[in-house]
Amino acid sequence: MESARFSRLLEISGPVSRETFERLVAFETVFQRWSKRINLAAPSTLNDLWERHILDSAQLLRLAPDALRWLDVGSGGGFPGAVMAILLAEKPDTEVHLVESNRKKAAFLVSALNEVGVSAHIHAKRIEDCYATVHTPSVVTARALAPLPLLIELTEPWLKNGARALFHKGRDYRREVEESGNTWHFDLVEHEDKVDAAAIILEVNNPVRR
Repeated sequence: MESARFSRLLEISGPVSRETFERLVAFETVFQRWSKRINLAAPSTLNDLWERHILDSAQLLRLAPDALRWLDVGSGGGFPGAVMAILLAEKPDTEVHLVESNRKKAAFLVSALNEVGVSAHIHAKRIEDCYATVHTPSVVTARALAPLPLLIELTEPWLKNGARALFHKGRDYRREVEESGNTWHFDLVEHEDKVDAAAIILEVNNPVRR
């Protein structure tokens, strides 16, 4: 089973080491343990945590394989931010920031990444309070956080300085894109979600308020 899961990870994320795979498996174990105490993900998804959350997050590596500075906002249980920190741990000069205002979830992120031996910057703050402290990320991510118009507003200070956004979205994403157009001009690329056929990953660049 482990070899099949490793092969599936390579299929979704691209080349990663066996050690990286083992760290993701360890993170899965820590996540399940903490989930018994605090709500980190929908209980209905915990039986398929590997596919629904870990691999769904890992596919972002294929979309920005050369990016060194990642920022994940509203990180919650670590998807995709903690997964990206693990995937990038062996790559020199990378820096991953996770912003999570819920202190219990932020404590989980610190503990879980420490336990699997991965370094990341955890900010137990509101997103708006991190503009001055998190500088020039290459990629900004968010998953299951807010509608697209609000996501663009929350991340605009980084996007206007050259970062690109990769946002996981569900089947209703076209309505969110249309609503965003009422407030913002922006460049948009739609990437196929390799894990969930009903979902999509939206790449947003260069937002300018109308």
